[in-house]
Amino acid sequence: MTGFLGSFQHNIDEKGRLSLPASFRREGQDQPFVLVHVFPDALTLYPRSAWAEVEGRLREVLRLQPQARPWVLKVTANACEVVPDKQGRILVPQRLQDAVGIDGATLVVGAIDRIELWDPARFTAATEAPVPEAARFMHQIFG
Repeated sequence: MTGFLGSFQHNIDEKGRLSLPASFRREGQDQPFVLVHVFPDALTLYPRSAWAEVEGRLREVLRLQPQARPWVLKVTANACEVVPDKQGRILVPQRLQDAVGIDGATLVVGAIDRIELWDPARFTAATEAPVPEAARFMHQIFG
């Protein structure tokens, strides 16, 4: 598994279906995904195998920090399993589209072990903002 890389602009159709890029479908190996709204501006799509790790961390947070229960419930109550159809489309519920301002045009972004769904303008604004420690990150990761 090389991870989910790159970005592709696709449209959510009138039935709420979004076509996943072919390379993402191959990387996901036709397994179900879990679609969740955790970060304010994007939806996150986890392959089932990566979601299993997240579930373990959620259980650990609940065990160690019981006060996190309302937040965990909020996250899991809005999560849903999605399975690509034969054309590689997933259904994105309207409530999740509304939560991040996606209306038609959607930027499908590879984020290594997951996929993020963004409104294109919000993605541009988020990634063009200066990152004060970017040079340090760059050298730490790429040498």
